[in-house]
Amino acid sequence: MAWLWLVLAGVLEIVWAVGLKYTEGFTRLWPSVWTVVGMLASFALLSLALKSLPIGTAYAVWTGIGAAGTAGFGMLFLGESREPARLGCLALIGVGVVGLKFVSKTV
Repeated sequence: MAWLWLVLAGVLEIVWAVGLKYTEGFTRLWPSVWTVVGMLASFALLSLALKSLPIGTAYAVWTGIGAAGTAGFGMLFLGESREPARLGCLALIGVGVVGLKFVSKTV
């Protein structure tokens, strides 16, 4: 169950990271509200995952999902660069996240 919480926390990290773009410096009410809600939910789920997972593994997976997912969102929906080298680097993040799952033991 800890891995499910961690993946959901990572997905919510994507939500709040993308949301930051739309808050315009926290000057827009509803994007700001949803961004803060996403942050709190992401941290809460990460906290649940940390009951069973090592901190180093959980944090690396959480940030990996967030970073790769946010970059992917930018490429798909915001017209950001899709250069092969960039895609390759994102793939390496994915390999690292999956690798950590296979080498980690839950407590």
